[in-house]
Amino acid sequence: MSPQITPIADTAQDLELSERILSPDGTRVLNPRLDPFVADVDPAQLRSLLRDMIILRRIDAEGVALQRQGQLGLWAPCQGQEATQIGTARALAPADYVFPSYRETGVIYARGAKPGDYVRMWRGEEGAAYDPAELRIAPLQIIIGAQTLHAVGYALGIKHDGADEVAVTYFGDGATSQGDVNEAMIFAASYQAPVVFVCQNNHWAISEPVTVQSQYPIAGRAPGFGIPSLRVDGNDVLACMAAMRWALDHARTGNGPAYIEAVTYRMGPHTTADDPTRYRDTEELESWRQRDPITRLEAHLRAAGELTDDHVAETQAAADVVAKDMRAACLGMVTRPPLAVFDGVYAEPHTGLDRQRAEYAAYVSSFESEV
Repeated sequence: MSPQITPIADTAQDLELSERILSPDGTRVLNPRLDPFVADVDPAQLRSLLRDMIILRRIDAEGVALQRQGQLGLWAPCQGQEATQIGTARALAPADYVFPSYRETGVIYARGAKPGDYVRMWRGEEGAAYDPAELRIAPLQIIIGAQTLHAVGYALGIKHDGADEVAVTYFGDGATSQGDVNEAMIFAASYQAPVVFVCQNNHWAISEPVTVQSQYPIAGRAPGFGIPSLRVDGNDVLACMAAMRWALDHARTGNGPAYIEAVTYRMGPHTTADDPTRYRDTEELESWRQRDPITRLEAHLRAAGELTDDHVAETQAAADVVAKDMRAACLGMVTRPPLAVFDGVYAEPHTGLDRQRAEYAAYVSSFESEV
């Protein structure tokens, strides 16, 4: 007889089917499966995780503000997903390589991003958002799910080289409907690639609810490919760290790929070009506001007597400094002239490129004549 799998009926049930270490009110709960992976995490480390999440939320708010003020073409908010991103990213080893989508601001932050790295791509400036080699993060991927194939390819290289690394890829619940993600899982399982799949189930693929795309927990798909999986409360930073440590250990020790579904919630719009009020119920939004990942960890630390108002105030001040530096870096960027896009395409002169440059120059000059 096949095992009984509970379908997802609503967001409350969706969350209760996930493993956690901290309850929404901050109470520590016993979890024999996850506890061993965070047994070393002391109050100082918890305060550090809280600091990371507070700074990340401030970075995210500044990104939205810069876009609304016309300084960025777009921004993909991650408010509400801080625990998933910080918890998993802080478990990574320096040599591990990340393949993100476009919403992993917290992972970029945790890997040591500079102030301008958060906005360069969204402003449309030259180069990637950051130096991929320095942060060991591939460029942000806009094509839904494509980064999972890149991660598996890199992981196969790790395996052939015998390197002590793991490839990690992040994607949303909507991406799990893409063929690329499923093909990546097939390849990863077939060749036992050292790769970790992290699905940030934030409940909305733009305006499509996850309950339409998947009638059952997304983590349940991975075992069908031969990949072990964990489904955790994505608003519990400790559970996310524990799950990632489990997955990394599994992949790093030659056991092949692992899969994490972190059940969280996108509090803001899909991007700043989206209006979630057109498709999302305000009651659902408020119910998830009660599960805020920052409030949860703060409540836990305060109950244990390990957090003071002074510490929170200092962290908020530090977050403001990061946001200030990010804004200054954004406003200080110098945009290259339009025709510079043709520079460096070929090492030697190329007649086809010369023709394209001339055509584009005429197109650009046509706007000047209209002024």
